[in-house]
Amino acid sequence: MLVTEILARNARMYPDEISLIERDAVNNSRREITWAEFDRQANRTANLLLSMGVGKGSKVAHLLMNCLEWLPLYFGILRTGAWVVPLNFRFSGDDIRHCIDVTEADVLFFGPEFVERITEIKESLPTVKHFLFVGDGGPDFSESYLKLHAHVPVTTPDIPLGIEDEAALYFTSGTTGRPKAILLTQRNLESACIVENQHHKQTHDDTFILIPPLYHTGAKMHWFGSFIVGGKAVILKGVTPRWILEAVSEEQGTIVWLLVPWAQDILTALESGDVSLDDYRLDQWRLMHIGAQPVPPSLVRDWLKVFPHHQYDTNYGLSESTGPGCVHLGIENTHKVGAIGIPGFDWEYAIVDDHGRRVQSGEPGELIVKGPGVMKEYYNNPEETEKAVSDGWLYTSDIARVDEDGFIFLVDRKKDVIITGGENIFPVEIENFLQGHPAIQDVAVIGLPDERLGEIVAAIIQLKPEQTATENDVMEFCREMPRYKKPRKIFFDNVPRNPTGKIEKPRLREKYAGYRAMFQS
Repeated sequence: MLVTEILARNARMYPDEISLIERDAVNNSRREITWAEFDRQANRTANLLLSMGVGKGSKVAHLLMNCLEWLPLYFGILRTGAWVVPLNFRFSGDDIRHCIDVTEADVLFFGPEFVERITEIKESLPTVKHFLFVGDGGPDFSESYLKLHAHVPVTTPDIPLGIEDEAALYFTSGTTGRPKAILLTQRNLESACIVENQHHKQTHDDTFILIPPLYHTGAKMHWFGSFIVGGKAVILKGVTPRWILEAVSEEQGTIVWLLVPWAQDILTALESGDVSLDDYRLDQWRLMHIGAQPVPPSLVRDWLKVFPHHQYDTNYGLSESTGPGCVHLGIENTHKVGAIGIPGFDWEYAIVDDHGRRVQSGEPGELIVKGPGVMKEYYNNPEETEKAVSDGWLYTSDIARVDEDGFIFLVDRKKDVIITGGENIFPVEIENFLQGHPAIQDVAVIGLPDERLGEIVAAIIQLKPEQTATENDVMEFCREMPRYKKPRKIFFDNVPRNPTGKIEKPRLREKYAGYRAMFQS
């Protein structure tokens, strides 16, 4: 069943029940809509876009912070047969322009937080015919989505859609650091609903507390497991321990997906006395699960001491696999914390060497997966698609091994991606930026472990002869970078390269192993 049909079914079965709630920590506000209103808003969005000439195969970019309008816009775009293009709200103007260039998007929805970025690049977006502003007011070059959509029909548009139709382009970054477009089909989206529901047994009575950014496949595809049974979702804007616990308590949340830093912050706040469990109604909270980054086993053990009645799961996936679920620990396997788990529902896996041959049990190799969520392709990028997908198998670039019980453990990442707070950071982006400093001759960026964020960014900097620079100088130079990409640690040292010019990062990781151990303690 198409996800747009699931929405229509929910509206028929539960028209007056609440579907989505928005809780805004900054403005201390709460908004909600029913399933019927969710469906009507999606139809209005679709009919507005159709009136603008959007149709099957068109591309519609979607750049909003988490809010009550996010999902109705998403489903409205899908109902036209257009491809929805969710954009990372951390993208710079240059990244946004690149994504629009790749997709040749006809329409761009954007919110108040992005006015400055869009204003700076609007003249270099020739394919965008309509800039639709979602909010009050808006820049002169934009049209008001809220005003326009109020005057279009709420009837479901008669657009024939098939389960194999292309549906969405999700952007990630490739080894060069530039965002790369992942093409997902209607079947991919449907599979995410089924897989997630099979893993976590959501029912119509569950309430999902939705915290991570919706542009990311992780958050939305986990919610899909509740969506398929008409379960309520709470979109939480604000991630302090108090706000998370208040939302769970006041909305009677039963399922919460957390990133490692947020779970760590809750435990720290409870230990320090900043918050007290006695102030909240939490007996109904049954499942806490984590994904998007390595999970310290000690965190899970500490969590289950505080919340001994909780089910727990770790989830592994990629945007190329339509988000999490191709591998998961399983709520019945908490004794195996430390593993990423076993193949997800309707998924299979193999661990192979560099020639694609299966390795012996216990030996490390590249994790490959096959299942209904494997992307169709990297859009307009056949060379990268051929590298990533072969005979239905998705090559994850993650090195893993399997233990004697059949549980998969990640060993290392084949690519040098740094995961900090659930966000992927590509070292080459930071290296290229730092190379612009007049005193820097060479630079290498690696990840160092951090119990709260998973990893932090560390830069090894080789200065030009007779040049000087301090750590403060480098940090000041990085002031223009997004905060999550800034190096947290600077080392001044020679940068080793092999004969072909590639940085020998394993040598650097080995060299700073003492610092890693000290950091973890």
